[in-house]
Amino acid sequence: MNLLDFLIPAAQAQTAGGQPAGGGMGLSTLLFPIILIAVMYFLMIRPQMKRQKEHKAMQDKLSRGDEVLTTSGIAGVITDIGDNFITVEVADNVRVRVQKGAVGNVLPKGTLKSAN
Repeated sequence: MNLLDFLIPAAQAQTAGGQPAGGGMGLSTLLFPIILIAVMYFLMIRPQMKRQKEHKAMQDKLSRGDEVLTTSGIAGVITDIGDNFITVEVADNVRVRVQKGAVGNVLPKGTLKSAN
């Protein structure tokens, strides 16, 4: 007996004219990950990118006098706008400086007056 017989198993005999096992699985094996990536793109990645684009557009449209609700739940009126920060008046002579990204929603005009 040779030392290579222990390290390399002998090849199995194939039937004459037969195709090796698993020969037809190449296309279906490659197709499954492609379909999985496409489904993940349309169900997860694309909607998230759309929400980010809408949020960025909302941030760009902010102006003085807009009534906003921050992601932390603070509601107020914008009194000053900078490049990265805005000043929100939450009560008479009470102003809070927050990042533009912290604005969650722009409320319709008059919402804060009707809430009092």
